[in-house]
Amino acid sequence: MSKLNHQISLLELIQILSAYRQNIILNLHKLKEDYHRTGIKRVRGVRNIDGDLITPWLETEDVYAGDFVQMGVFAINRNTATINMLISRKVKLVKSEDNTHIIEVAGLLAHDLDNFNNYTIVKDGKVHVSALNIKISNKKVFDLLQTKGVIIADKFDFNSEYIIQLDTLPLVPVNIKFGSIDGLFTQLAEIKVVMSILSAYLRHQSDVFVSNQVEELKQHYLSKNLYLNFPKTQEYPDTIDSHISYKIEFGNQDILNLSKLYAANQFLARRYEVYDKETGEIFPKPTLEMGLNQNIGFRQKALSTRMKLTKVDDLMKPIFDDFLGININGKVGEILNKVGDHRLALLLYAQHAGKSVNGEDLITAMTTAYQKLAAYVEQTYQENISPMVFYIGVTGLLPNKISAKAMTADELAAKYPHLQFSKHEQAGTFFEVGNTIISVYPQTEYYSKNSLAVS
Repeated sequence: MSKLNHQISLLELIQILSAYRQNIILNLHKLKEDYHRTGIKRVRGVRNIDGDLITPWLETEDVYAGDFVQMGVFAINRNTATINMLISRKVKLVKSEDNTHIIEVAGLLAHDLDNFNNYTIVKDGKVHVSALNIKISNKKVFDLLQTKGVIIADKFDFNSEYIIQLDTLPLVPVNIKFGSIDGLFTQLAEIKVVMSILSAYLRHQSDVFVSNQVEELKQHYLSKNLYLNFPKTQEYPDTIDSHISYKIEFGNQDILNLSKLYAANQFLARRYEVYDKETGEIFPKPTLEMGLNQNIGFRQKALSTRMKLTKVDDLMKPIFDDFLGININGKVGEILNKVGDHRLALLLYAQHAGKSVNGEDLITAMTTAYQKLAAYVEQTYQENISPMVFYIGVTGLLPNKISAKAMTADELAAKYPHLQFSKHEQAGTFFEVGNTIISVYPQTEYYSKNSLAVS
């Protein structure tokens, strides 16, 4: 192994690039020259009944032409040994038929939108991008990268383009340290339930725009958060290949991983009835968003003899009961307090006490709470969970300080009979670490063969 490999790992390098990304620009043209997709190639548009592609009536045009963009934002995947880099470019909307610029949408100027593309740097424990070509505007950043051995130039020159070679670096540092994961699963599971509830309530709501503005944004392929949202479909003809990816999940002795949780509206239909308080009508296809109407009520559904209650029910029901005001137990307030949000719980409990709550205030509080919860979850993953997932996926080993015997699905099921296993998970390997279960299992992924970079 070279001297360079002893100095810094790729995981440490991306932390430096992330910390100083405002002082670094990336040659995107060079990156895209030999970049290959890691998933199915999709193109903008929808297909009609004959399979013909109908393209959107709008396209995007770069505001700033050129090869260089701001250094991207790196993120370690939550359940594979994968690192992605998110690149943002400023774009404007133009009509496809005549390239006329769209100046205004829903009362907003639409000439300075963000278009995002993800580039996979490491895929399933293997380097996918061999090098990054960059320019640096800050000598201190140059000195740091030079000290770490990833820049070999002797002298700083802000006009020079430096090559950061990635495929010569070890992926993880030798003496990597991890934070504790004890108790994190239950905490994240509870937060996910609240986030799912809020997402269901806010599906067609905005704390900024009125309904006809949201509709106009949608017609221009913009979300209520002003993200570009073009319809996409698989490209034809397209040669599809597959490979095995190993998923690494965290759970506990009750619930194997977060994917076992029900979506909010699914759980609502499973355990509750939604009815009209005036007429008594029970809605056959209930949604939580209906609860924004004052004449709508929620109540528990009588259990059928066919329904089998699980540990997922045990976790989700107290949260739903509290949120809906059926059995106020303080659970929602407790979860929101963890992320420093107090407003939503106050409004919910006031509403349950029969006090009048302004609908717009409630939507704003829900939106703010969702954002805080999402930020907390992302931080928890990036600091505590994703680095360990990456390490396990790269090395095939548990960290040195974690001692646990490998178990098959049958062995784990014999010990905890209530655990539920998917087809993929049944072929997995499991480790019990304190009150945490770490699952490693194979799953087939598909990708477009010989497909070059995203646009």
